[in-house]
Amino acid sequence: MKRKLLWIGGIVAVPAIGAGVLFYLALNYIHKISPYIREQAVGYMRDRYGADVELEEFNVDLPGFSPIKLYLTKGVGTMANVTGSGISVRKGADPLLRMRSMRFELDLGKLFDRDKNVKRVVLEGVEIVIPPKGERPALQAGQVQITGAPKSNVVIEEVLIADAKLTILPKDKTKQPLQFELKKVQLQQAGINVPFRYEASIRNAKPPGDVTASGSFGPWNKDEPGETPLSGDYLFEHADLSVFSAIRGTLRSTGKFEGRLNALRAKGEATVPDFALKISGNKLPLHARFDAEIDGTNGNTKLTPVHARLGKTAMVVTGGVLKHDGDTRRTTDLDVVIKRGHLEDVLRLAMRGEQTFMTGLIDLKARVLVPPLTGKVIEKLKLNGTFTIADGKFLKSAIQDKIDQMSRQAQGQPKNEEIDQVVSNLSGRFQMANEQIHFDFLTFAIPGADMALEGDYNLDSEHLGFKGDVKLKARVSQTQTGWKRWALKPVDPFFSKDGAGTYSKITIDGSRKNPRFARAK
Repeated sequence: MKRKLLWIGGIVAVPAIGAGVLFYLALNYIHKISPYIREQAVGYMRDRYGADVELEEFNVDLPGFSPIKLYLTKGVGTMANVTGSGISVRKGADPLLRMRSMRFELDLGKLFDRDKNVKRVVLEGVEIVIPPKGERPALQAGQVQITGAPKSNVVIEEVLIADAKLTILPKDKTKQPLQFELKKVQLQQAGINVPFRYEASIRNAKPPGDVTASGSFGPWNKDEPGETPLSGDYLFEHADLSVFSAIRGTLRSTGKFEGRLNALRAKGEATVPDFALKISGNKLPLHARFDAEIDGTNGNTKLTPVHARLGKTAMVVTGGVLKHDGDTRRTTDLDVVIKRGHLEDVLRLAMRGEQTFMTGLIDLKARVLVPPLTGKVIEKLKLNGTFTIADGKFLKSAIQDKIDQMSRQAQGQPKNEEIDQVVSNLSGRFQMANEQIHFDFLTFAIPGADMALEGDYNLDSEHLGFKGDVKLKARVSQTQTGWKRWALKPVDPFFSKDGAGTYSKITIDGSRKNPRFARAK
């Protein structure tokens, strides 16, 4: 009997002891793999970013753990839940990447394979910091770089990022960095030397708006992060342009881009149905097709070129919005070309009041410069160019009445009321600065008369100040009626000059609403 009990006890004890041994070996295995997995995770980030890695907490959990299954399958199919928090990737003293937490699953049976595959990594509370080009921090004295971990051969199939922020640091340390709120980012096939395929939902920094994009990102350039390749398609919606000092409106844009973080080439279309300059407030629809070069590290943009339509007026714009070293703000420097545009579109954009004072067809070549100065945009806006206006008419204004009367006199028919609403042709050179436009050459032609003027127009007070020459087809006596017509006939030869029936010096002053024409003394 005693022998039977011993046999039964032995039969029961052997499996129990075996299970205990297996359990002990499994625990010992887990105890050893946790540092190994941590080492591999740190090595992966260190190799990818070329930086030091700090990890505050790291845990490996085996839900539904079975020591027997682990032993029999050699770990294949046993999934480990890996979590980490307080992660910081640094180059020198400055952080390049911070993560509040990360988590992923790992098949223990493939843990010691040469190439390791992770299906999905979830990152939360991510902060990415891009330093200025050429300013990679060096290790400080006494700082220890992590060494000893092997080169990582980890391939991540998918990365999900939530609650992330991208910060691009300016060279000028006193200036605010560019910040982008990354609401959701999905990356796929993220081998060390393989570009990510991504889908992203981003809150743009300036102008604020919502961006959805998909494309290719990487591989990460650990020596110069700004040189990291980036390409894709995008949709930019609900962008509020009023954050800029000169303009307002809501932008929608679609297009493609490719290049590097610090040198992107973008091509697409943009629409602003309510575009306006703040100096006037008048809204016009704006549509543009553009090619642009964008430095994502500082926001500098070169337009090469933009084909735009403002209202009914087509234009071509080249130039850029740039911030040079030492400047506190960006300089807007553009070349604008308009051919056979609608003058009322240009005037409505630039001048106050819904009703424009003139219509016509305009050809324009101008340089538009807004230097990085303080103060109102209209005070620092600089223009320099040439223009031609054909078939111009002044609408419901004292100017058109005076021009009609001048045309009657110039044609020798001062009482002919049928000569009305005559068209004006203008051309000239101009420069604008300090809210004042100076015309150093301005020709003004109406039926029967030609004028050559130079002078100034103040955009704030609307004051006119011009002088010049006027040539009339009619003789001086023909500009009058009644007895004056006969009395002036003897002096006609004295006013005739250079093939003109009447030649005289003229001044124009007063205001746009109430101009005064007079012969110069």
